Amino acid sequence: MSHIDSADRSRALSLTPVSRETEQRLEIIVALLAKWQRTINLVAPATLPVVWTRHIADSLQLMPLAGEATRWVDLGSGGGFPGLVVAAVLAERRDADVTLVESDSRKAAFLREAARLADLPVTVLPSRIEQVAAVVAPGVEVVSARALAPLPRLLELALPFLAQGATGLFLKGQDVDNELTQASKSWRIDAEIRASLTDGGGHVLIVRKAVPLGPEAVGGKSSGGKGFSQGGHHG
Repeated sequence: MSHIDSADRSRALSLTPVSRETEQRLEIIVALLAKWQRTINLVAPATLPVVWTRHIADSLQLMPLAGEATRWVDLGSGGGFPGLVVAAVLAERRDADVTLVESDSRKAAFLREAARLADLPVTVLPSRIEQVAAVVAPGVEVVSARALAPLPRLLELALPFLAQGATGLFLKGQDVDNELTQASKSWRIDAEIRASLTDGGGHVLIVRKAVPLGPEAVGGKSSGGKGFSQGGHHG
């Protein structure tokens, strides 16, 4: 098993400070992740030594962007990023409710065990995203995803939540501008791009609204520029 770098933990928490109680919950998650990683590929093996920066802090950077939101759904939660990390922060809030959607039964089992050990306000749904949206959507304030799908498909999956007022917080790579261009051919998007705090080529895409365009727009009669209203690009 790869060694987790203690210096990386310090770097991560200096980038994204949390309370001592939250830190303790995160330590439980990391310890269980390292244990389960021996038999299930929860994260890329090369990233385990720097799990605190690469996965924990990467997830924590979403919290200031969510304001006071406490009802959250994380799509394709995988090894728990950002969903488990979000729940570790929100655990101090009485009204917190974080739903993790993960169709892989082994990963879902890990998420449930981590939530139990760290006493997190989490519900794990081991189902396909398309099957749970109607059940989860009411009242959700934030919908998140990390490395789940290209933006056009991601917007389709997130639409039930975005349509009823949720904000989308999506961790994306260096091609986020190209993804937005592609998505704007079939969506009218109100979005803002923020540079990642932890990944030089990464970004956080904040989607405040996304509305599907009509069939005529999807057919190519609408220019991509008309579909994307950019709130700002912070580098």
